[in-house]
Amino acid sequence: MATTIDGPRLPPRGGPAKQLVVFLHGYGADGQDLIDIAQQWEPLLPQTAFVSPHAPDRCAMSAHGRQWFPLTMRDPDERWRGVTGAQPALDAFLDAELARHGLDDSRLALVGFSQGTMMALHTGLRRKGAPAAILGYSGILVGPEHLAAQATARSPKGAPPPILLVHGDRDEVIPPDALFMSAEAFGAADIPCQWHVSAGIGHGIDGGGLMHGGLFLAHAFGLKIPPR
Repeated sequence: MATTIDGPRLPPRGGPAKQLVVFLHGYGADGQDLIDIAQQWEPLLPQTAFVSPHAPDRCAMSAHGRQWFPLTMRDPDERWRGVTGAQPALDAFLDAELARHGLDDSRLALVGFSQGTMMALHTGLRRKGAPAAILGYSGILVGPEHLAAQATARSPKGAPPPILLVHGDRDEVIPPDALFMSAEAFGAADIPCQWHVSAGIGHGIDGGGLMHGGLFLAHAFGLKIPPR
């Protein structure tokens, strides 16, 4: 049985949710770390429910943080074992949240940061139905050699989910080259991928990256962008 996870939520401004955005936090953080982004994106996504689950395991390197999987940086296979091991719990959570709102995967977007991006890319591309979008900040695609065979999520029209990767050019944790390595792997697997480099930004998200991401999600959901 998959581990049960949960976390903070922000409901739509009014009425039932027409979209669902799920935030996946980074190593050593928890669901509270990203949920405030929802307030910044509300004007673009007014009928969207937001949720930011806590990863299933306590983090060995942080007394109060969580992890989707352990990171020792000594084992080259630990990321692959990690994303595959954590996928069932995340899939179960996504299924439950979609059922809660009466939505399907075409109304779902996954937004990850760092280790959460690894989970968003891995899980989102292996769902039974394609999510509306996958947005990854400061992360990397794990196991690119498995992509062509396993990334089977497709829309009813046969398209993979749209992907946007955002990375700071001064990231000291996951080097910015990870963005280009990931984008190249997606291209080799015929999965379209957009990307954006945030100038002068380390391992974090700046205002420009947030706005770029919010607009990407609104477009993926087919929403009209309000005038600025």
